[in-house]
Amino acid sequence: MSRHPAHPSSLLNAATRNLIDRVVRAGRPPMASMTVQQAREFYDIGGPMLDLQPPPPVDRVEEVRLTARDGSPLAARLYAPKGSADRAALPVLLYLHGGGFTVGSLSTHDVLCRQLSRLGHCAVVSLAYRLAPEHRFPTALNDCWDALSWLHQNGQDWGLDPQRMAIGGDSAGGTLSAVCALMARDAGLKLALQLLFYPGTTAHQDTASHRTFAEGFMLDQATVDWFFAQYIDPADRDDWRFAPLNAPDHSGLAPAWIGLAECDPLVDEGVQYADTLRMAGVPVDLEIYKGVVHGFITMGRAIPDALQAHADAGRALKHAFES
Repeated sequence: MSRHPAHPSSLLNAATRNLIDRVVRAGRPPMASMTVQQAREFYDIGGPMLDLQPPPPVDRVEEVRLTARDGSPLAARLYAPKGSADRAALPVLLYLHGGGFTVGSLSTHDVLCRQLSRLGHCAVVSLAYRLAPEHRFPTALNDCWDALSWLHQNGQDWGLDPQRMAIGGDSAGGTLSAVCALMARDAGLKLALQLLFYPGTTAHQDTASHRTFAEGFMLDQATVDWFFAQYIDPADRDDWRFAPLNAPDHSGLAPAWIGLAECDPLVDEGVQYADTLRMAGVPVDLEIYKGVVHGFITMGRAIPDALQAHADAGRALKHAFES
């Protein structure tokens, strides 16, 4: 388990502490006090302000569409690295953005997807799965699984290699990725990697880190509760499709790269998931980034540690696709 001192703010590194101080001085309203539409607009505008500017260049960026099982169109964005002009089929990462199943968009994770494409030497398809509360559990998961299945069956239409696929995401997107990896195993769909940035994995937020970092570390307990109230009924919380730690069997899964933030309510359940996968015989590379908070990977302008996490994740993707 992670270390939680009596004064957890002492763990914060200088850049992260400076960011939190700036947020406090700015009087940022808690997301749980907003309407859903206000929260989405706030996140779409405010999030990218903390990320790298200008966005890293990528040779190919295309707006594309997928179709969900109920016929609904799903927006997506395809990124491909330089050097893909030889028309050789590219390995591909399906990326699922974070945002508590309620906020987040293609724009909030544009920089990260560009980085993963560049550093992983692969294509990235970023999916705008449908959000709660308009679309509650398990719609987001169904959308993500439909997208992964479509890429496996039809990816060659976009110049992608269906035999070299990975899935990844951050926070809620990490949860969705972990669950899709379980579903892929059960469906016989081989994945090269599951790339999980601080995923939620437990049914109930009762770990020590949820108590230690409940307030003052960007993602507070009230916001976590608000997100889940939008997304899922209490009766469904123990479903492994929401809480992948509850899956009956974790053996035979794709190798995992897991990147966690030390000062994050979700850090303990991330460590628990890494331990569970390892005990089931799944290869796991676990990185815990010291002194940073939940969401840091899309804060590269404010928290330099994000760039190290991008490089580590990109290296993991490149290695997985070459294996």
